[in-house]
Amino acid sequence: MSAPLATHIYTAGGLPDVLEFLKRTRAELRMLRCVRVWKDRLHILDVNHDYFEVAGLGYGEADIIPVLLNLNTAFNPETIHNEIAAEYKEFGTGKCHPWAHDRVM
Repeated sequence: MSAPLATHIYTAGGLPDVLEFLKRTRAELRMLRCVRVWKDRLHILDVNHDYFEVAGLGYGEADIIPVLLNLNTAFNPETIHNEIAAEYKEFGTGKCHPWAHDRVM
């Protein structure tokens, strides 16, 4: 895999900085394809396999949930922190909701 287009170093409690980094750099990627989450880092990949990296933010961190929600990632918040035998967890982006899911009847 090539080098990331941009990297942000996450520190504990630095969620606003990560969200700002994603907002600033999002225009440099094409349509998002997937997110890969290691124990110690996060990659956001587009359809051309270009990617951004957030170092220091892994699936064990509590701040991973708001970041993945911000990226419109399809994942289960209840199991995201569970350890796995694989090198990383991969999730698709572009989560869709059924029509009128937010309406109250």
